[in-house]
Amino acid sequence: METTVKARTLFIATSLMEAGTGVALLLSPSLVASLILGGSLDGQAAPVVARLAGSALLSIGAACWFARDDGPGRATRGLAVALLLYNVAAAAVLAHAGLGPGLTGIGLWPATALHAAMAAWCVVCLRKLR
Repeated sequence: METTVKARTLFIATSLMEAGTGVALLLSPSLVASLILGGSLDGQAAPVVARLAGSALLSIGAACWFARDDGPGRATRGLAVALLLYNVAAAAVLAHAGLGPGLTGIGLWPATALHAAMAAWCVVCLRKLR
């Protein structure tokens, strides 16, 4: 039962965070880019790509929301693995943005830390789902 509760809480938290970010990217990609990266979305393709990313985050949020009450099983484990991969990649991309090109929006390091923490949470859930 504890396994289900841990994964359920992870899925609910991810759903709320990623769906919220996804909607924000869909509605105002330039604002989100400014807050996280401290820069603008230059070029005609940039807002389209940002909105596409917003759609993907909204999809992750929906998948987590609808899976929140699933018990331990292959689908739950698969979703947790996908979230682990996403959060590790997101933390790495954001950290690189701050350390490489020097992008420094007010939300960059908090978002980086949040994705690293979410990745660690995924690892804990995956250990419990074995």
